[in-house]
Amino acid sequence: MPPKTPNEPGESERTNDVRTSRRTVLTWSAGVLSAVGLSRLDVGGHASVAARSDDGTNAATTFTVRIENVSKPTTLETSANGDAGEQPIPLSPGAYAVHDEPAPMFTAGEPARDNGLEALAEDGVPMELASSLSERMGVSDSGAFDTPVGADEPGPLGPGDAYEFSVDASPGERLSFATMFVQSNDLFYAPDDRGVALFDEEEPLDGDVTIAVDLWDAGTERNEEPGLGENQAPRQSGPDTGPSEDEPVRLVTDVGDGYAYPHTSEVIRVTRTPEMS
Repeated sequence: MPPKTPNEPGESERTNDVRTSRRTVLTWSAGVLSAVGLSRLDVGGHASVAARSDDGTNAATTFTVRIENVSKPTTLETSANGDAGEQPIPLSPGAYAVHDEPAPMFTAGEPARDNGLEALAEDGVPMELASSLSERMGVSDSGAFDTPVGADEPGPLGPGDAYEFSVDASPGERLSFATMFVQSNDLFYAPDDRGVALFDEEEPLDGDVTIAVDLWDAGTERNEEPGLGENQAPRQSGPDTGPSEDEPVRLVTDVGDGYAYPHTSEVIRVTRTPEMS
């Protein structure tokens, strides 16, 4: 039986200082990933515990998850003049988990846990979060995605590129993931703390789940204007830089920081596809 598809400031000096490009972001990412010793082998594996049916056969379904950057070079509009006035929005390497209990990464309305979410949301580094997920109760499959499709090395996701990874899941389990909105201090894309549905009762679901993805504020660093802040990853002097804050994890629409952010569907597209025997 085929899978179901659910309905589911204007000075030129300032402009030069904040000008960003794909090359700038790639340089930032390579430096950060190298500094923490991140490689495909470090984070690409998963701790899979395949479910078994009553007769002992493997009851898990393998899904391919694809995360695409659909932003354009002009998607992010800033208050700057010149080249920095309009920018693309890179996405960072991220972490994922298959789980049967809610909130494996964060709980909306509560402070970020000491589990690596801060490092991902502020610097785009998923290693600590991926490691913590592998040890969390209720998580059967977890890991990190860090290398764009067709690339030879880990790096950020530019417009038109995609990450892909596979997960094993059984009925009743859901998918959570997180990837940094790179032109920010501590924002990330993720589904809510329930995660994305993978099954309709026993049947695996197929298709686009972007509607279930939101832009979240980790509440760990004070926001600056997206694409211009000197403490944001492409422009900061080093990881974990910038004025900290102690706020709960919440939707960026609930923060009220006075800045404008593109609609989620203008930046990211997420699909899940089950492998059918």
